[in-house]
Amino acid sequence: MHERTLAYLRGRFGDHYRRVDPEEPPDAQDREWGYVPWTSGPGERYARHNALLDLGDLSAFLARERPKHVYFSAGRYDDPSATTMDRKGWQSSDLIFDLDADHLPSTAPTDSYAEMLAACKDALLRLLEFLEDDFGFEDLSVVFSGSRGYHVHVRDGSVQRLNRDARREIVDYVRGIGLEFDALLSEETVGGEMGRESPATNRYLPTDGGWGERVHTRLQNLMAEVREMDEEAALARLQEFDGVGERKARTAYRFADTRFVEIERGNLSAHNVFESLAEQFAPLVVAEENAPIDEPVSTDTNRLIRLPGSLHGGSGLAVRPIPREEIDSFDPLVDAVPETFRSHDIAVEVTEGGTVQLGGDSFTLPECEHSVPEYLGVFLMTRGRAEKGKQ
Repeated sequence: MHERTLAYLRGRFGDHYRRVDPEEPPDAQDREWGYVPWTSGPGERYARHNALLDLGDLSAFLARERPKHVYFSAGRYDDPSATTMDRKGWQSSDLIFDLDADHLPSTAPTDSYAEMLAACKDALLRLLEFLEDDFGFEDLSVVFSGSRGYHVHVRDGSVQRLNRDARREIVDYVRGIGLEFDALLSEETVGGEMGRESPATNRYLPTDGGWGERVHTRLQNLMAEVREMDEEAALARLQEFDGVGERKARTAYRFADTRFVEIERGNLSAHNVFESLAEQFAPLVVAEENAPIDEPVSTDTNRLIRLPGSLHGGSGLAVRPIPREEIDSFDPLVDAVPETFRSHDIAVEVTEGGTVQLGGDSFTLPECEHSVPEYLGVFLMTRGRAEKGKQ
């Protein structure tokens, strides 16, 4: 990065922080703070092991230092400025989840930035379903990371003192790691049928939440689909699955037509083909509906995470808190563009051309000098795709 580019970005980040006042996290004085200054050499230099008392007033610090990145710790400590973790004296930690488009199995290098972020939002909504519905967490906040994903901060009292092993169990759950099909089922003893005196044991998938309900939904949707088909098409559809021959498929089809309520109840004992199908669906459901979080972030009680309201030095976009009711409509390539950078055009020398979608527009830029909206110029410069032109 040229000195002119570095000086421009540092100056404009300072202008932004003089206009914007990021909100401190709860118990800000008990957290460790870190930041990355703008430097001209290769790599980045982290300044960490700071207490808020060391930095002074947060708004004044940001306007004065104009950092490239700003972080605070998930953990709270007796002495957050101590230079070793042992000496800090851990008190408690928020539970942090990090979703990054680069780590999603559903994205490819050929996907556009917008496509990757859309896939990441889908993963975010799945994660929130786990956290809110399966675990019942209530005190959580969602933040656009400023680059390729989202952070979720869980601050319920029930998570604060959890150690790494306990956090690992939560991670394994939302990732579906180690999920055993039999563990999803419940059993119910019922009276004999068709005149038999001996009782029978029925096995059920839950219909009221958790991984079991997700598997049940997949089974129910299949049988509802089959129920609407003519018999020939239905038999062919059912025989696509392992272990389902024509005889089993025919019985299952007729059962779905006459006793669909048992399928709705999750009764796998109604016919053995249903348990076979559900067991096949379980790994598919895990693969498609898990939340592909960055696992080490959630298990680390000392993790540093980006400050909401700060700027991301690798994109020039805002690390934007998102109210829960606005997540569906949130467009990071529009809503995370700082107002500070929307006022005028600047000259940049594009060194890596291509198409960029940002601010609600699409720009195709060859490698030469351009006059572009400042938010686009900042984005290109922070990503190493342009240098500041002479104004």
